[in-house]
Amino acid sequence: MGRRATAVRDRASIGPAGSAAKSTRSASPASPAGDNGGVVEMTRERFEDLVSEALDEVPPELTRLIDNCVVLVEDDPPAHEPHLLGVYHGTPLTERGPGYTMVLPDRITIFRHPILAMCATADEVVEEVHITVVHEIAHHFGIDDAKLHELGYA
Repeated sequence: MGRRATAVRDRASIGPAGSAAKSTRSASPASPAGDNGGVVEMTRERFEDLVSEALDEVPPELTRLIDNCVVLVEDDPPAHEPHLLGVYHGTPLTERGPGYTMVLPDRITIFRHPILAMCATADEVVEEVHITVVHEIAHHFGIDDAKLHELGYA
């Protein structure tokens, strides 16, 4: 079971997150959350809508392959990882075998406050949510951070 960061839909739901192991996506230490001189204000409902919209943008041929995974939104990441933008908890599709049965769903959690803190505009929030959602879904498919960086989703 691995831990990685970002989101999923249709076969997923959006709601409050629980706890688990992880794979993560964080804000760059060179631009920590809050250093932009202001925080974009956005309701939780609107932020959840952006996560849903980002999921809707994932091509149907990929969303059909998402299996046993939920996408959640939380306000804050764990205290020891304050710049965490998203996290994937679960067993990537590439690591599942015949023994993968009767398991709880994988979880993708998107963290609202760090994303809002690192963005200067609502348009930047939309873009960052999209990137984070794609990043975490990629972990569900077994794509590692090195490949995501190469593709521009790190």
